[in-house]
Amino acid sequence: MNNKLNISKVAVVGANGTMGANISAIFASFGDAKVYLISRDMEKSRNAVIKAYKSVRSDGIIKNLIPAEYSDLEKYVSDADLVFESVSEELELKKDITTRIGKCAKKGSIICSGTSGLSVTTLAECLPTELKTNYFGVHMFNPPYAMTLCEFIPTKYSDNTKAVLLKNYLTDVLRRTVVETKDSPAFLGNRIGFQFINQALIFAEQYKDQGGIDFIDAILGPFSGRAMPPIVTADFVGLDVHKAIVNNVYNNTNDYNKETFLCPAYVDSLISENKLGRKVGCGLYKSEIDDSGNKRRMVYDIKNGYYRDVIKFAFPFADNMKEQIKNGDYYQAFETLINSNSIESNLCLNFLLEYIIYSLITAQEVGYSVHDADEVMATGFNWCPPLALLDALAEVQNPKLLFSKIVDKQVLKKINLEKLILDIEPSKYDYRKFFKSGR
Repeated sequence: MNNKLNISKVAVVGANGTMGANISAIFASFGDAKVYLISRDMEKSRNAVIKAYKSVRSDGIIKNLIPAEYSDLEKYVSDADLVFESVSEELELKKDITTRIGKCAKKGSIICSGTSGLSVTTLAECLPTELKTNYFGVHMFNPPYAMTLCEFIPTKYSDNTKAVLLKNYLTDVLRRTVVETKDSPAFLGNRIGFQFINQALIFAEQYKDQGGIDFIDAILGPFSGRAMPPIVTADFVGLDVHKAIVNNVYNNTNDYNKETFLCPAYVDSLISENKLGRKVGCGLYKSEIDDSGNKRRMVYDIKNGYYRDVIKFAFPFADNMKEQIKNGDYYQAFETLINSNSIESNLCLNFLLEYIIYSLITAQEVGYSVHDADEVMATGFNWCPPLALLDALAEVQNPKLLFSKIVDKQVLKKINLEKLILDIEPSKYDYRKFFKSGR
């Protein structure tokens, strides 16, 4: 049997969306495949071609991008070696499209869903028996040209040989960082990342008297090990998408942190007003041009229910950490974080410690190794991976003592901390790459 997949033609269904267009570009560039970009109408598909080109900026892929529309779905799907479904994250819509794909896909073709956390097994059951074996979840992160993570989700129906071949194709041809996960709500990366983001949204409401949204984001800026503050990230993703992800986890899981997936009421209110974030120009944050032509960055004030100018918070612990990181003195920066003992520094430290705990527990449940948590957070979110963060903090203080002192006692009662952090191999990632001195 051939030990490589020959993928020369790909059909992307739902190519007009951001992920659909960007994934089309990955197949067309790294895979050098002819890609049929299928949308509801030809204008959307032509726009998807433009978006795909812009995402990789390679003139060579234009010849590989063919716009198409749903009326010709059967024609293009039946010609494809691989079909990639990338329609909206609505289960019934995905089931309808998957059923339609199953009626016309050619024998032996690979069928994938790009779902960010819906049940891959449920979608596989929409296919005829002979195609269920070739069906997989393939969840890439945005923008895929920069974020290499690809969560790979087989089902109980998946053929093991095909699974190995597809993983090799994703790794060797499309140059993805492939992490296999179980078919669990939100998979691994989004389960960890959106727990952190939603908890930040919850804390913003709890600290609305101190400023709320921009107060929490200022505490969890790039100096804390992430490219973008968590609530800014929610705005970037889209509040409707954020809510769909956390609702899916809340409704279909029952882990010790379940309540942190409840979307706050003020976020629901913004969604109802179509203030969905960056994609519509207004959400948790927005920008306006004042009478003098200057750009004003504004934030939703939870306490008062209106937008105001973003406050440039100055926290001594954060300012000191930024300066120390800038000078390459990471030990001193973490010592500052641990020993400052202010409300803000303790909040930051608590977030980071709970992030480590939740990541390692979830990796054991949803992944196949605690190191899977490192892979998904480094290559899917560009956040300091949990084990790398644990390594950094352990240089300053005994981790067990640190967790016992800072983390909420109710959380510690629900977990076996000693077993969790005992004898874990160090991270392969250098934590210094993820801590930035900028705001």
